Amino acid sequence: MIDSKPKAVLLRYLQAARDAMVWKLDGLSEYDMRRPMTPTGTNLLGLVKHLAGVELGYFGEVFARPFWEGPVPSAFTADAEPNEDLWATADESREQIVGLYQQAWKHADATIEALDLDARGEVWWWSEERREVTLHQILVHVTAETQRHAGHADILRELLDGAAGIRRGNDNMPEGDASWWEDYRDRVERAAREAGGRELA
Repeated sequence: MIDSKPKAVLLRYLQAARDAMVWKLDGLSEYDMRRPMTPTGTNLLGLVKHLAGVELGYFGEVFARPFWEGPVPSAFTADAEPNEDLWATADESREQIVGLYQQAWKHADATIEALDLDARGEVWWWSEERREVTLHQILVHVTAETQRHAGHADILRELLDGAAGIRRGNDNMPEGDASWWEDYRDRVERAAREAGGRELA
């Protein structure tokens, strides 16, 4: 039977998003997983790196449970260059970044296990009137952010090689061959053009 306690439910949704993020890297070349796919440089491996930092910050620093024992890598410091945590350098391997993300999960899960949902923390990088938070609030916040980036990852992966779906073993997509999807896309395009034509009339 699935645990329906609030903390377990929140963690289950967070873990599903975590797993989806890592799954989106499967089968990609080093270039494709790092390749900037938008004008703002969004890329799959960078999203995973960013989310590692998100979990280490929100479930570590916020609740006075720091992850880093030595110097903190520059990408995860307050004085990091803009977007430094959103891309992988040529020297950072997929294994390193995914490994860090999975270590961040363990660290976060230990915090979640150790504290009550109403445990208080402080997000020092938020505005002063919002800084005091609860574990419950942070679990919702990090789950929402991870799911948001999982949506980004869905689109990036489809643009890279056509692979789509919500999770391994359950893509949650209608069944259809290439011809079905082409017809479907054409219908969407025709509707968009018809609506756009009315707008110009």
